[in-house]
Amino acid sequence: MYSYITGKVVQIESNYLVLENNNIGYLINCANPYSFNEGEEYKIYLYQQVREDELNLFGFKTIEEKEMFLKLISVKGLGCKMALPMLATGTPEGIIDAIERENILYLKKFPKIGDKIARQIILDLKGKLVSKEESHNLGFNNDELIDALKGLGYKPANINKIVSKIDNKLPLEEQLREALKLLLK
Repeated sequence: MYSYITGKVVQIESNYLVLENNNIGYLINCANPYSFNEGEEYKIYLYQQVREDELNLFGFKTIEEKEMFLKLISVKGLGCKMALPMLATGTPEGIIDAIERENILYLKKFPKIGDKIARQIILDLKGKLVSKEESHNLGFNNDELIDALKGLGYKPANINKIVSKIDNKLPLEEQLREALKLLLK
């Protein structure tokens, strides 16, 4: 398994580039190959996919992109060829935000991502991409409030519409009171 490779970009195509290292040209599938410049040297983080009949290298400019890719391909039904375009047209931060807020419409804007796969992404990854501290910094409300509202019978779609409007620094009882006011409007 490769972690990264350093070399000079010698060819750029629409969905891959060729990186030369020690007189060997490595074909690397990339989300945004045109973000690299031909003739320049780069360190590219790699994921190697081994299948029965093929061997593929997927490359990323940053370790964060690679980690997001690995999380995405861990989702049931989502392969490398579907995850790569997500990173080409979205950012790791945007994808994480969509997952945490259960924004199915945002996820469905990516090629080959339909309703079923978008829901599976949320099911498999929600809460696993950010720590509790990060989720508070991003403005997400705590799990206790969401669990309490679900326990009262409110649907996740309705809860998600209002949780971002509630100050998560308030005590839980006040958060719940504010949430109920918004849900009853």
